[in-house]
Amino acid sequence: MERQWSAPHTERIAFAMALALRGRLAVALLLATPAIPFVAPHAHAESAAQACYKKFNAERKTGTIKGQTYKDFKATQCGTSDAAAATPAATAPAEQATPSVTTPPPTAPVTPSRNPASIAATAAAGSAVLPTAISPKYASEKPGKARMHTCLDQYNANKATNANGGLVWIKKGGGYYSVCNAHLKS
Repeated sequence: MERQWSAPHTERIAFAMALALRGRLAVALLLATPAIPFVAPHAHAESAAQACYKKFNAERKTGTIKGQTYKDFKATQCGTSDAAAATPAATAPAEQATPSVTTPPPTAPVTPSRNPASIAATAAAGSAVLPTAISPKYASEKPGKARMHTCLDQYNANKATNANGGLVWIKKGGGYYSVCNAHLKS
């Protein structure tokens, strides 16, 4: 006597068998593929920073750094010449794009707040080249956007000549944008 199965029951069995087969195929594929090394895209940059830090610690232990901080040591001993690596053809358009906003460094620094990060940013801003006025090509924009675009053009032009005074574009407590925006508002 042969047993007859109902349609829902056979569908469940077929579904279970398909899942089991899919699982076996996944395991077989995992076992058949060679191990792929997973390396972070910034692994080289980390290893260069780690090498610099190890070099700093070694020289600190031998007493040859003469009281230098790690930041100063890194800038002098481990710094890569980003400005020298850029080709003159790549820097020429950036310099030509914003000649009207380049000015010599301001003589009077911006009044610092009591925040230590802001004080450091203000001190660095003394050597940063800031625009004197909003660029004419952004005159039709809202004042905030016009200041931002003018500051960004100047920041990018300064990167080619290393004239940002050590400031990054945005930083908590005052980056280049914060200092430039305050400068253009006044």
